Amino acid sequence: MRVLRALTVAAAAVVAVGLSTPFAAANPSDPLGGSPSGQGGNGGNGGNNGNGPSNVTVNPYSVHQGSTMQVSAAGCRHGGTVWSAGNFPQTNLSAGSIGFATVRIFNHASPGNHTLSVKCHDNSLVATHRFTILRGNGAQGGIGGSLGPSTAETAIGSGLVGAAALGAGVHVMRRRRPLRGRA
Repeated sequence: MRVLRALTVAAAAVVAVGLSTPFAAANPSDPLGGSPSGQGGNGGNGGNNGNGPSNVTVNPYSVHQGSTMQVSAAGCRHGGTVWSAGNFPQTNLSAGSIGFATVRIFNHASPGNHTLSVKCHDNSLVATHRFTILRGNGAQGGIGGSLGPSTAETAIGSGLVGAAALGAGVHVMRRRRPLRGRA
């Protein structure tokens, strides 16, 4: 009887953890995956209340030719655009209190220090930020271990763990029945 209670409690704990994991994974706390590098200067008018772009950041600050870079800016609640002539094409900045854009540096972009510009759709002010382009292509390592499991993968894994716990409980109970009949 003790084994049955222990297995029931363990199965309930596994189910509770398994069901709560997709909800926790659905709300990432930092869309950039880390804090900005803090290098380079900020542009704009210093506020993020829709008066133009401010607090422009890039991640990474130094990027290889052909690689991607994340750009974020506050103050463009209705979205905006990001550009750097000769370095990457004009790219849309997402709407919200902090807008994000992923830009791909041209393969033929000139190595060295460069400036990008950010302009909101609803304002004529332009903010700038410096970044560095490094010569050559960066490592093309693929995704590897850099990404966590998706919500679907987490749900499937939780279901498999629950099924394994249930199967172990059934196995233990079936093995214990003949012993009770003999005693």
